[in-house]
Amino acid sequence: METKENNLTVFGKEIIDEKAILQLENCLIEDSIGVLTADAHYGYSMPVGGCVAYKNHISPSGVGFDIACGNYAVRTDIKSIDINIKKVMDEIMQRISFGVGRPNNEPVDHPLFDKIDKAEFEPQRKLLQLAKTQLGTIGSGNHFVDIFEDENGFVWVGVHFGSRGFGHKTASGFLALAQGKEFDGKVSEGSMDSKPTLFDINSQLGQDYINAMHLAGEYAYAGRETAVNKVLEILGAKKTFEVHNHHNFAWLEEHFGEKYWVVRKGCTPAMPGQLGFIGANMMDMSVIIEGVDSELSKKGLYSTVHGAGRILSRTQAAGKQKWMKGEDGRKRPVRIEKGLIDFDVVKNDMKEHKIELRGAGPDEAPGVYKNLEEVLSYQGETIKVLHRLKPIGVAMAGENEREEDPYKD
Repeated sequence: METKENNLTVFGKEIIDEKAILQLENCLIEDSIGVLTADAHYGYSMPVGGCVAYKNHISPSGVGFDIACGNYAVRTDIKSIDINIKKVMDEIMQRISFGVGRPNNEPVDHPLFDKIDKAEFEPQRKLLQLAKTQLGTIGSGNHFVDIFEDENGFVWVGVHFGSRGFGHKTASGFLALAQGKEFDGKVSEGSMDSKPTLFDINSQLGQDYINAMHLAGEYAYAGRETAVNKVLEILGAKKTFEVHNHHNFAWLEEHFGEKYWVVRKGCTPAMPGQLGFIGANMMDMSVIIEGVDSELSKKGLYSTVHGAGRILSRTQAAGKQKWMKGEDGRKRPVRIEKGLIDFDVVKNDMKEHKIELRGAGPDEAPGVYKNLEEVLSYQGETIKVLHRLKPIGVAMAGENEREEDPYKD
């Protein structure tokens, strides 16, 4: 851990790309505080694993396009020896939608739809139908539905995804407004190292964003709960314990005796006593953690990792791809150059580890990520591990179900 000019704390500098550190420095303004967790990697405008506390600003580019992306895990009342994991994973793929569209179209209703229909920020009301269509769907990228076994043999269900198209269009809309366009106008993307988009929290735009972000957060929570409840139904199980939080969000928090809007992108809040679920990769142990009160925690704004952290980009892992339209009119990635990961080898390794894999691709292989145990060690006395969860079933969008979204990471 190191601190630069008293306003930037970096956990695990040895395992973080220098570009990510420079990118976070680019997000700092006067009186702000920056943190990089040990899983950090280069992102869009703000690095994934980054956290910035602003006194009078909030950053939609910092929160990112996947507003309220987060993790939810529940322990069940059944043990792994009592389930047919192959059958369970098959049914998950049949009843839960991954990637583009909603092929597994079980009706979903939720009281939140009425709230979206009457959203305080009026342009979000137009997203109601999209919200109804996608609630409880998983999306693509590194988003998953996993089945785990804990140290006592109990089955856990863990999911990772955010507010789907509802959140993405909300984020895009505010970035368009920041560029002087209409909410549904086309966003000028800018470079990966663009300066952060900042709204004064006392401006109408700032207040509108805060309200809209919170509604997207409620939607993400509802979506994750919907997906997990469906898996519990498949398992015929009840939950006995749960852990649920965002890692792409902004909270009004108090640090060093002052109030800040703390913007976290791929960065899990870990206040003293607060629980978190952190996924590793498709084969390694994931963990349930608890925030610890320490001087180091305070310097890090009570922040911890949200995963193991990428060391290979999607293109490096999977190879160069081109998005092409198929006969059904949908765009799909077609590989035109081989990558560093042989996914057939990965699938064989998964079989040897007795893990049922559904979907996924080389860009989500274990070799794409850092080792979670090593990453956590760099966080020092900021967290403690309560449970280690062994994956026994992994479900993700397959390569042909991916969404064309350059900001998914």
